[in-house]
Amino acid sequence: MDRDRLAAMYGVDVTYSPAPDTHVPVPDDTVVAVLAALGIDASTGRAVKDALAAAEQRRAHRLLPPCTVLRSGRRSLKQALPDLPAGTRLQTETLSGEALADPPRTPGRYVLRATGPDGRTAHGDLIVAPARLPGPPGRTFGFMAQLYSTLSSRSWGRGDLGDLADLAAWSGRALGAGFVQINPLHASVPGRPTDPSPYRPSSRRFPDPVYLRIEDVPEFAYLPREARAQVDGLLRKAAVLRRDVLLKGALIDRDAVWELKAEALELLRSVPLSPGRRAAYADYLAEQGQALDDHATWSALAELHGPDWHSWPAGLRGPRSPHVARARSTHMDRVDFHCWLTWLTDAQLAAAHRAARDAGMPVGIVHDLAVGVHPGGSDAWAMQDVLAGGMSIGAPPDAFNSRGQDWGLPPWRPDALAATGYAPYRDLVARMLRHAGGLRMDHVMGLFRLWWVPEGRPPTEGTYVRYDAEAMLGLLALEAYEAGAVVIGEDLGTVEPGVREELADRGILGTSVLWFERNYAGEDADRRPLPPSAWREWCLATATTHDLPSTAARLTGEHVELRHRLGLLTRPLAEEEADDAAEVAEWIGLLGRLGLLPEGAAEEAVVKAVHRFLARTPARMVGVWLPDGVGDRRPQNLPGTSDEYPNWRLPIADPGGNPLTLEQLAASSRLHGLAEEVRRALAGSAADAARHP
Repeated sequence: MDRDRLAAMYGVDVTYSPAPDTHVPVPDDTVVAVLAALGIDASTGRAVKDALAAAEQRRAHRLLPPCTVLRSGRRSLKQALPDLPAGTRLQTETLSGEALADPPRTPGRYVLRATGPDGRTAHGDLIVAPARLPGPPGRTFGFMAQLYSTLSSRSWGRGDLGDLADLAAWSGRALGAGFVQINPLHASVPGRPTDPSPYRPSSRRFPDPVYLRIEDVPEFAYLPREARAQVDGLLRKAAVLRRDVLLKGALIDRDAVWELKAEALELLRSVPLSPGRRAAYADYLAEQGQALDDHATWSALAELHGPDWHSWPAGLRGPRSPHVARARSTHMDRVDFHCWLTWLTDAQLAAAHRAARDAGMPVGIVHDLAVGVHPGGSDAWAMQDVLAGGMSIGAPPDAFNSRGQDWGLPPWRPDALAATGYAPYRDLVARMLRHAGGLRMDHVMGLFRLWWVPEGRPPTEGTYVRYDAEAMLGLLALEAYEAGAVVIGEDLGTVEPGVREELADRGILGTSVLWFERNYAGEDADRRPLPPSAWREWCLATATTHDLPSTAARLTGEHVELRHRLGLLTRPLAEEEADDAAEVAEWIGLLGRLGLLPEGAAEEAVVKAVHRFLARTPARMVGVWLPDGVGDRRPQNLPGTSDEYPNWRLPIADPGGNPLTLEQLAASSRLHGLAEEVRRALAGSAADAARHP
C-alpha cells in the first residue's frame, strides 16, 4: 500500500505490538495526522503518490546528508551512506580544512566532502563516535536524591545548589560515595502555581534559578546597607518557609521560595560586577549565543503575556519575527536579567560538580535529562522548527495501562533534526554535560522510537515514530566521551527487542530495579527473582526510583494502603495486599538463602540486605535512594495522581514522617550504617573478583 510505504520512508509505524506475537493496526487517521506533522500530505491517494515521488526524487539527487555518524572502527563510510551514487569520491577533512588520507578513527567532528560522477559536489558534518564508552572507573555506589527535597538549615525552604555541593562533599569524603544522581534541574514554566514536576520543564537547555544559593552569589557580600537590610528581611521570611516545611508539615512551595529569591536577586543586580566578573559574564553570553538570547527573551515576554506562548499576540509567537526583535530591544533590561540569572546558576552548578570531584568522587554529579519539554514553554517556542506541533509523546496501551499514556510533551521531528545535522540535540546534550560526571537519560528508548499521540486523540490512537538511533546514540556517545562522563539510560517498562543490547554494546548503562528483576525470558520463565549473578553488569542497580515506593514502604506494604486510600487500586485491597506480601516474601526468602540477613528480618535489616544484594550483582553502579537511608515511607511521586497527592513537594523524612535537614541526614547513624554496608559489600565483591578472575 502506497501510504504504508510513505509512512515507512518517514519512520512512521502502521502497526504496534502491545505483547509478543500481537500486532495492532494504527488508525489511518493517525498515520495521516503524524505525516502531516512531518510536513507530508497523505490525505488522499493522489497526495500520497505525489509525496512518494517527491521523496524519491530528493533521495536520488542528494549526494550527502547534512550529518553522517559513524562508530570508530565499526562502519565504513559506504556502509553509512548506502544511497551514495556509484563513482562518488569522498574526502574527509579536519574542521580546520586539513585533508585526511583515510576516514578518521579518532572520535571527533570532521567535514565530509563528496564529488558525484556528474561533477556535483556536496559537504556535510562527519561525526566519529567512540566505539564504546568506558563507563565508570571500577564499581561504585552513590546516592539518588531529589534536590528540592534535600534542604539544609541554610536553604530557603527547598534544597538548592549549595545543598548539592554539601551533599556531594559530605557523601564523597565521609562515606566514600562515587556519585550523586539528582532530578532534572531544568528551567520551570513560570506562573502560580508552577507545575512542580521536574519532568515537564520550560527548557531543558538552561537550569532553573530557583536552585540558586543567594548567599553564594559573590555580589551578596557587597550589597549596600539599605539593600542588605532588605535582603536580611527576605532571609527571615525564607526561614519561616523552611521552618514550616521542617517543623509544621507544610509542603515545599516552589513559587513562594522563588518569590523571595527573585526579590533578592533584583537587589543583588544593583551591585556592579567587578571587572573580572563582567568579563566572565561577557564570555558566557558570547559562548551561549542565540540559544540563551531566545530563552531569556521568552522569559521576559512570559512576564508580560503569560507562560504559554500560544496565547501571546500573534507577532510574538515565533522567535525570529520582527515583533520579537522589537520586543527584545524594548525589554532589553529584562532579557539581560534572565541571562544573568542563568549565568549565576551555571556558576553554582560548576561549583557543585567541583565539590564532588574534590571529595574524590570518580563520577561526581549525575544530571537527569527529561524526555521532553512543556508545549507552552521556552524550548517549544524557540525550537518550533524541530518539534512536531500538534503532537504529544506518551506510551501505548500495555498490560499495566490499557488506556496508554499521554505525557503532554511535543516530540523531536526526526526529519528536521536530520536536516539540521542534529544540531539542537547535540547542543542539548553538550549543555547537560557541561558540569556533570554523568547523565541519566529519561526514557532512553526515545532515542530509537517515540509514541506520538495526535492532539485531541486518546493515547490508544497514537503510533510509534522512529529516529535514526545510530545518529542519536553516536552523538550522545561523542559528547559523553569528550566530557569524560558516564551515560545511564532509564530503560524501564516496554523496551523493544535489541535496545538494551545496543545500549550495552555502546557502553551506555541501563537501569535495573530490584523488584522488576525477575526471570521473564524464554521457555523456562518462572517469574522468580533473579539471583545476583544473573543481573547485567552494564547497569545502575537500585532498589527503587522517584516513581516507586521507598524500600521501607514496599517492605511494610504501606504503599498498597496509600494507593487504596487514593482510589488507585484496580483490584480489591485484600488481593493487592496478598500479592504484595507474597512478592516481598519471595525476595526476603532469597536474601535469607544468600546469607544476606544475619540481623534477622526486621525492616532496617532487610533494607541493608537489599543493598548488600545489589552490591553482590555485577552492576557497575549501585544507587542508594537517599530516603531509603533514613527509612522514609513516602514516595516523591505517585504516578496516576495530581492534586490527590503532593508529588514533588515532600522533604526527606524519617519513618514517622518527620522532615530531616541535610545536617540531620549527615548525622544519621542509620544512613551511615547503610552506606558502610554497601561500601563493604562492594569491596568484598572486588576482592572475590581479584581472587577468581
